Amino acid sequence: MSGAPRPTGTRPEGVGPSGLGAHGVGAALGARLRDGDLSAAPAVLNLLESTTAQDRREAAALLAEVSPAALGGEAPGQVIGVTGPPGAGKSTLLSALLRAWRAEGQSVAMLAVDPSSRRSGGSLLGDRARIEFDPADRETFIRSTSAGERLGGLAWATRAAAHALAAAFDVVVIETVGVGQAETEVADVADTVAVVVQPGSGDVLQFYKAGIMEIPDVLVVTKADLGTIAMRTRRDVGAALRSLGSTSTSVVAVSSLAPAQGIEELIAALREHGAGADRAERRLRARRANALADYAHEHGERGLRALGGRLAAEQLLRSQDPQLDTAALVAALVAALERSAGER
Repeated sequence: MSGAPRPTGTRPEGVGPSGLGAHGVGAALGARLRDGDLSAAPAVLNLLESTTAQDRREAAALLAEVSPAALGGEAPGQVIGVTGPPGAGKSTLLSALLRAWRAEGQSVAMLAVDPSSRRSGGSLLGDRARIEFDPADRETFIRSTSAGERLGGLAWATRAAAHALAAAFDVVVIETVGVGQAETEVADVADTVAVVVQPGSGDVLQFYKAGIMEIPDVLVVTKADLGTIAMRTRRDVGAALRSLGSTSTSVVAVSSLAPAQGIEELIAALREHGAGADRAERRLRARRANALADYAHEHGERGLRALGGRLAAEQLLRSQDPQLDTAALVAALVAALERSAGER
């Protein structure tokens, strides 16, 4: 945790019971996260998911409050990306992981990314309904988030929320929908990526073709209670990883059915990777990659060409203060675009 939690019943000046106030909404919410106030999470997600111009400005203020510059370093919570095909057992696995983490006293936020409704833009499946949790547990936060216009990938709000919540929660999980080429975006957000496969499904070959086997830090074979077929899949997965030259990816077989198998081993593998990874460097790369993606989404290829191309934009991002948050990096790109337009 980055600071002592606020006493129960108190909140920053100007902030109402919902976490919103007349002035400085984003800054106040960011300060609450920075102080370890887990109850700010719902209002944080609401603000980040809003698309109004005013709320986008407040969202930028929120993210500045939980940036490395404001925190004095990277947010302490571990961000874990969990991806895999439908039916692989991700939600059941996350239910088991949640129970184990909470038994250890870890606070947990889970963001389940759902496909978007074309009409409303909201999420369709409501993945949190499939994750077992105690709604009265104030140290657990589960939210279904929309994939937005990034079907198969991650919406801006999800990426921003993951890093913001890591300032207050011990563990932040992003569960992504399905698996496809764009699914590798989770590697640009998470400190640790877990890819989930089920026995006998042919997923390994499909992942190999799609490039998914290049992103996991931990590979999870579910339904270990099936016995021989699960162990065969585990061997196939290990062989596929070795063929790619990967010797550091852990492969864990689990069963989420009571009595659960392999959950403690999986948690240990996730924790070991999180402790050994260069979190600061990985998150810096994530902020730069996300800033470039956000800029390109808003301004298109023409906007990139105005900066001299993608490589020039990447070079500009590398020249910025490494403690800037994603929104500030996007602002630097936009400022360069405006300078370019003024010179023409």
